[in-house]
Amino acid sequence: MAIHSDELLKLAVAAAEEKKAVDIVALNLKEVSLVADYFLICSGNSDTQVQAITTEIKKQADKRGARVRGIEGADSARWVLIDLGDVIVHVFHREEREYYNIERLWSDAKVVEFA
Repeated sequence: MAIHSDELLKLAVAAAEEKKAVDIVALNLKEVSLVADYFLICSGNSDTQVQAITTEIKKQADKRGARVRGIEGADSARWVLIDLGDVIVHVFHREEREYYNIERLWSDAKVVEFA
């Protein structure tokens, strides 16, 4: 059973919050790009926290039957990309996020508000 991208985004946000991710931002790419429906961007304050956030998102996706298509960067834990298909999650170490500032690169995308 496929999970709709909106539900997948909520799942990833909840998993990131569970591991105390900071500065969580979701960008709606539906009208901007064909790459994905959403980018979820969050940060951890240490390599260990980045790895914990990544592990929790993967664990929750697996639990719900969502296909994790790939995870890149988990070994270095500086910028981890989790490909959930319609949702791409970027888990940054705080310093790397400031440097790359991908929110600026995707500034045409609308920020998703969470309830």
